Amino acid sequence: MRADTTPRTGPMIGHVHLKVADLDRAIEFYRLLGFDVTQRYGAQAAFMGADGYHHHIGLNTWESAGAAPAPVGHTGLYHLAVLYPDRVSLAQALRRVVQAGVQLDGAADHGVSEALYFRDPDGNGVEIYIDRPRQDWPRDAAGQSKMGNARLDVSALLALADTA
Repeated sequence: MRADTTPRTGPMIGHVHLKVADLDRAIEFYRLLGFDVTQRYGAQAAFMGADGYHHHIGLNTWESAGAAPAPVGHTGLYHLAVLYPDRVSLAQALRRVVQAGVQLDGAADHGVSEALYFRDPDGNGVEIYIDRPRQDWPRDAAGQSKMGNARLDVSALLALADTA
């Protein structure tokens, strides 16, 4: 379910497809975020989705089996972002990530959203986040959304996962 009820009239990103070094390791990681395998092609590729969607994430080893992550300072994916329906769902995903020993790279309250950042096992940047309702977004004098980069209380978010 979408975080808001504004009808979609423009394009949106339907899925991301990643080259990975180890398919099983990548599947295990993205399961932490709440995705399930919807289709698998042996040890070479898998598609993962949530809420019955055919796939939000494609994974393959066609050109990357056993490969090292892309070096820092080169072009490529900065991060993929996974949007959760509510703060409790985000907190539960964060709890699974932390329990799996994934190191956080950052956390921010952007005014329009709350976001946490880390890397998948292949070095790809991952953001997990929630959007605030559009009517609550901070606005500039012209009425445009105004994003910020304030501190997000990760401990409070994790505590929310424990109460759910």
